[in-house]
Amino acid sequence: MNTKNKIYLDYNATTPVDKRVVDAMLPYFTEIFGNASSDHVFGWDAEEAVEFGREQVSNLVNCKPTEITFTSGATEAANLALFGFCKRNSSKGKHIITCKTEHKAILDTMQALENEGFQIRYLDVDTEGNIDLEELENAINAETILVCLMLANNETGLIHPMKQIEKIVHSKGVKLMSDITQAVGKIPVDLKELNLDLAIFSSHKLYGPKGVGALYINKKYKVKVDRTVFGGGQEKGMRPGTLNVPGIVGFGKAAEIASEEMQEESIRISKLRNRLEALLEEIEEVHINSKHSDRLPNTTNVSFGNSDGNQLLRKLNNLAISRGSACTSNIVQPSHVLKAMGLTDEVALSSFRISLGRKTTLANIEFAAKEIKNAVQQQKIPVV
Repeated sequence: MNTKNKIYLDYNATTPVDKRVVDAMLPYFTEIFGNASSDHVFGWDAEEAVEFGREQVSNLVNCKPTEITFTSGATEAANLALFGFCKRNSSKGKHIITCKTEHKAILDTMQALENEGFQIRYLDVDTEGNIDLEELENAINAETILVCLMLANNETGLIHPMKQIEKIVHSKGVKLMSDITQAVGKIPVDLKELNLDLAIFSSHKLYGPKGVGALYINKKYKVKVDRTVFGGGQEKGMRPGTLNVPGIVGFGKAAEIASEEMQEESIRISKLRNRLEALLEEIEEVHINSKHSDRLPNTTNVSFGNSDGNQLLRKLNNLAISRGSACTSNIVQPSHVLKAMGLTDEVALSSFRISLGRKTTLANIEFAAKEIKNAVQQQKIPVV
């Protein structure tokens, strides 16, 4: 594939693996290749690498290494957490609260729980994507066992006020879970401060390899989650199967780099995002979604009024941008996030997520804005 003159602006979908991460992983494919569960020197070396990676990951999000369970990604972690917690605690109640703008990894799992007899309350959002905290408080009842709300939205970048949410939820004696996938590595995420009971995140969103993620289970409150997968005792029985040692090593290295570079990178990216939005707002009938709320520094979600989204996307073949979550982008349908925020199907289909990353430059931003302006202008030229 020739990517020359192509600009990648879809970092919320996935990130390129950092060269330093690749270098850290390579020995664990060919030299230190043992099974981390093997009781000999090759296994011990692999196990040591896994535990070091666990420490690096836990340092990034400020939790104990023992509170991290490695998985194949955030989606698997969501399934383990939701099914494992809710089934274990079903005798206390079968009511769960979430939000209409959650990632499909959460919403599809919630639907599966509904099919097993759980009652799910889906909170509404306003035009910015914010939930009503009073509605949340009123939605909690005697049967509620879990509230599950993401920290940062993958499509708009909107950040929920998790500390306020935590106080409301825990004051009612209910557990709180959060999908922190899009936030980790972009903004500081302190699990001790946030006081979450369960959390999920993934390596490939922070310049680590695909195929490895993490489930956080708070030890302080003795949160218990039943196993839902069987076949071995690896990862404390929570996630049996041979550990992905190279992936975990890469995840750990990516977490270490993020810890060191996140603050400076966040400032740089934020300036680029602001410049991009200023250029895009020169176009008629442009609206930046969630602009007036707290957002991730790298994410812009922009709607183009009176434009055909399909045609616009085809004209932007030099740019990698998206119309929503990568997990559903092959299906041409309006974003469930934007629809929940009150956008019509037509406007939602003419909206795009632009997410910046480490390799994004000012020249990339100016090129992208020019390409978008030209594409929109071409659409408005009447065909003779």
